[in-house]
Amino acid sequence: MIFWFIAIAVTAIACAALLYAGRRRVVNGSTAETADANSHFRLVLAGIDADLAAGKIGAEEAVGAKGELAREMLRAKADTGPAASGEIGRGALVAGIGLVAVTALALYGLLGSPNMPTQPLAGRADVAAQNMSLEAAIARIEAQLATNPEDLRGWTVLAPALLEVGRYADAADAYGRVIDLSAPTAQLLADRAEALLLAAGDAGSEEAMGLLRAAAEMDPKHVQSRLYLAAELTRMGQYEEAARFWQAAIDLAKGDEVWLTAARQGLSVAQNDGVDTTVQEQAEMIRGMVDGLTSRLYADGGTIEEWAQLVRSYIVLGDLPNAQTAYDRAVVAYPLAFDRGELDSMALGAGLKLNGDQR
Repeated sequence: MIFWFIAIAVTAIACAALLYAGRRRVVNGSTAETADANSHFRLVLAGIDADLAAGKIGAEEAVGAKGELAREMLRAKADTGPAASGEIGRGALVAGIGLVAVTALALYGLLGSPNMPTQPLAGRADVAAQNMSLEAAIARIEAQLATNPEDLRGWTVLAPALLEVGRYADAADAYGRVIDLSAPTAQLLADRAEALLLAAGDAGSEEAMGLLRAAAEMDPKHVQSRLYLAAELTRMGQYEEAARFWQAAIDLAKGDEVWLTAARQGLSVAQNDGVDTTVQEQAEMIRGMVDGLTSRLYADGGTIEEWAQLVRSYIVLGDLPNAQTAYDRAVVAYPLAFDRGELDSMALGAGLKLNGDQR
């Protein structure tokens, strides 16, 4: 009931404002606009008489001028008659405003919901959805799907959400429902296979391997299915087939993919029957660089920064005897402790000894 009082009051105020705005009234009217309209003609008539008395015009000319002045007075009087019929009268204005107000209130009473209780902003569905946690959102979607299991959109949203929270088996089932309710694609098959593999852990999944093979056959350019197949085949020791899938994925790359380095390493492992030669190759490359730096510093000397780099490199390689030798030679080259502050801290922190083997 309070609502209706407020609505009527607001409507009345709006109608009063419209009525006030529609009134006919003179605004800032000047004295000249409200003066006698015939004063001008009296002055003209007096002028004609003065000209006649002075002999400037004849009697006939004076009569003609007065006749023309009379006709002009009649025309002016006709122009200042009743207001134009196109203007809206006060009665019509009041009736129109009242009709609009009554119609608006009647329509709201018929179509609106004035008896609905107030709903705070925090309780609105759209605001609540924004503040909802992922787990709560999943529970809500699952409840809706329980009553409408054919809702493809719901399953499509639910499947990746379940994967995100670690419910891998449920995610695989959800992806299965998406595949059943829609046309299967290579991506959907790979997504279900991924969920199955994560659920199985190190045990692997034959169903997942079948889905990945189907996805790879369905789309010759689908990278994800080939990467998963290559990784699983490598884990299973089937290196020859794994190498084919690693190479197939690498061939589809554009060159800036984040997975490309791992794929090349996987290919190397598969081509070497499970032996990761990349680590050994990197170690050999680093060893060659260190040996070159060692030869130059031992023969010609260098800056304290270069000696620190050499000692650090031997420490990283785990070659502490050569690190001690390099540290001893650095101390001989730079006997003042003030010059070796960073080098001494690094060497002593790695277990090397000061003046351990001076030469």
